[in-house]
Amino acid sequence: MLTASSSTSDINGPLTGIKVLDWTIWQFGPVSTSMMGDMGADVIKIESLDGDPSRGLARASSMKMNLGEGRIAYFETCNRNKRSIAVDLKTGPGRQIIYDLCKESDVFVQNFRSGVAERLGLGYEKLRKINSKLIYGSANGYGPFGPDANQPSFDGCGQARSGLMISATQDNQEYPTQITQGVSDQIGGIMLCQGILAALVSRSIKGIGQKVETSHLSANMWLQGLGVTMSLLQGGAGFSAYNRTEPVNPLSNVYRTSDGRFIMMMHLQPDPYWEPLLEAMELPQFIADPRYKDMVSRSHNSAEVVALLDKRFMEKTAAEWDATFRAFPTDFIYSLVQTVQDLPYDPQVIANDFITKFDHPVLGEVQMCNHPSIYSETPAGIWKEAPEVGQHTEQILVDELGYSWDDIARLQKVGTIL
Repeated sequence: MLTASSSTSDINGPLTGIKVLDWTIWQFGPVSTSMMGDMGADVIKIESLDGDPSRGLARASSMKMNLGEGRIAYFETCNRNKRSIAVDLKTGPGRQIIYDLCKESDVFVQNFRSGVAERLGLGYEKLRKINSKLIYGSANGYGPFGPDANQPSFDGCGQARSGLMISATQDNQEYPTQITQGVSDQIGGIMLCQGILAALVSRSIKGIGQKVETSHLSANMWLQGLGVTMSLLQGGAGFSAYNRTEPVNPLSNVYRTSDGRFIMMMHLQPDPYWEPLLEAMELPQFIADPRYKDMVSRSHNSAEVVALLDKRFMEKTAAEWDATFRAFPTDFIYSLVQTVQDLPYDPQVIANDFITKFDHPVLGEVQMCNHPSIYSETPAGIWKEAPEVGQHTEQILVDELGYSWDDIARLQKVGTIL
């Protein structure tokens, strides 16, 4: 179990020694920088004097955010492994603090609308003059160019404009489906982090800094990149919505079991699996049936195939079918359908520490979704809890920038820092 008291000497992630300035809010930007923090980077979150607005979030869909003791689940999730400095960036002394930090930093990240950073004197062209090797990450809604470059965007906007909502929608639905849990923001943050890491590698080879731009639109298009490009290669041909009762391939389909759970079958090359599956499911009478002899035949008669599999799947529980398939000599390709709440009990999640325990200094022992990659020599981890607003302001100014305590008092008096 990781503890909040872990010293910096315990941190040996792949980004140990990298300093990141994180001027981001909500989820898109903070996810990218928290991933870098997981990998050992020293992430300094730059906040306004009243903090990241997500600190005040009361609900995310139906889920309450208040964990007690002033801690918010949304903020804790997106801002672990960071320190916080609270600065009024509308003041000259406030901006100077950031300029001073930039001199010794490797990465600067912001996720404000195009033009906001420039108006406050924190755009790429300004900061690269201070540190020519700085990697500047920028997250926005729809890309840095074009008529909507300055438009605001949140998670649902990325899902909507990229086609993701329609991709998740069934033919008989009246309205498109919005996928929950901020997936558009999450993939945006992942792709921004990937872009910044690539720029860091390039800097180590070529010795140059650069700006990295990622948007809701580009990230969510890339999430669907296989489908987008296959469509383009065929003149804009579209995908039909998923049809469970009459799919093209009945062996790539979801089935309900007797206990109300579901099993997802994923045999994309189904012919080698058809006969073994019928044997495992004790349906030998259909093995020689010419209507189902190969994928083409089953596709033509898919409604019948689904109906007979539906009937049989409903005769056992999900656990019983799981045991049946595991005991059979053929390695069937399938998965039980789980909820997020099932994940802490999944033996693979447990064995690989995909959900890890963390000793939070305020909340006690908590569980959190772990960093998604496992590094054999430089492990990632959760090193510290999300910070309070401006928790490390004085420490950073005194220890890292050489400010005196008189300087601190003066800046506090005029409202530049907390």
